[in-house]
Amino acid sequence: MTDLLLAIVHHLIVFGLAAVLAAELALMRSSTMSPQTVKLLGRFDFFYGMLAMAILVVGFVRVWYGAKGPDFYLHNHAFWAKIAAFAVVGLISIKPTMRILAWQKSLKANAAFVPTLPEIAKLRRWLLIELHVFALIPVFAAMMARGVGYGAG
Repeated sequence: MTDLLLAIVHHLIVFGLAAVLAAELALMRSSTMSPQTVKLLGRFDFFYGMLAMAILVVGFVRVWYGAKGPDFYLHNHAFWAKIAAFAVVGLISIKPTMRILAWQKSLKANAAFVPTLPEIAKLRRWLLIELHVFALIPVFAAMMARGVGYGAG
């Protein structure tokens, strides 16, 4: 039962991450950017960070206390590819987070602040790259769950 609960929580968090990332991308449009949108982006980005931390905790609890045990995961190349993809997503997300934080600061100084069109376009590209790498995570997860990469070496 513990394994089932961990799997359910793990999947719900991953879907939450995907939803928040998609919402950020949807908000990151020059035609709809407003001071309120900048505030909302800050909230979404905060939740994105919290969900990312939660998925790490739950994921590693699954590795150590789930039904398959650490041997299955730690000796599986697909698991490590999934971890690497997650790490790359995390690294890519630094740029958008830093810009959104800067926008939040600008908004506090000027209640009418809206980022420039080139800034919005640039950040939107970063989010698209992040989403594309994020899409690799369930691919590696499906491979891992089926034993692809286990004991390979």
